[in-house]
Amino acid sequence: MSVRRLLALPLLAALLTGCGIRATEVPTDFGGAPSRTPCSLASPDTSTQAAHGVPVQVFLLCGSLVTVDRTVRVPEGTPDARRRVIVAQGLLDQLAASPSAAEKAAGYLTYVPGGIGVTGPGPKDPEDTLRLSTPPARLTSYALAQLVCTLSDSSATEGDGSVILGGPAPSPLRRYDCTDDVRSHPGTTKPPSGEVKGG
Repeated sequence: MSVRRLLALPLLAALLTGCGIRATEVPTDFGGAPSRTPCSLASPDTSTQAAHGVPVQVFLLCGSLVTVDRTVRVPEGTPDARRRVIVAQGLLDQLAASPSAAEKAAGYLTYVPGGIGVTGPGPKDPEDTLRLSTPPARLTSYALAQLVCTLSDSSATEGDGSVILGGPAPSPLRRYDCTDDVRSHPGTTKPPSGEVKGG
């Protein structure tokens, strides 16, 4: 009886091997592999955020550009021109900060370097100009996309989907646009821009 069992083992192994999926040269398309980064977060408590400052949104990276909620402190009674600069600086600082543990777990990251300062317009600049301590041209495509889309969608600008940026005066100014292509492909699509007279 034991001899029969021993003889049956090779036959059983051969049968099991034949049950595998055979290779085929016919192309198949069952879609891409499932993503391991969900790029979604639980809804934040906006009432708690509002108590600590002005609610704002910044764009982080998770394949494409995605918005996350933040707050920026603005003293009451601040004049509009000064308020714009304070909000812009707060947004830059938030972009440069490391994402939270929950954001990292969801696959969020940022390419905006720390230490970038911002000032308002020079004497001959358009009134909605923001001048950066680091010229925009020196930023990576990812960082520039994050910065342009964050600022252009905030109270630091006119809210028309664009922002006038320049390096320290008297460097030239450019108006940058945050487009759908920039939001979808921030690494390969730079924000379109045009020269602006000023400085």
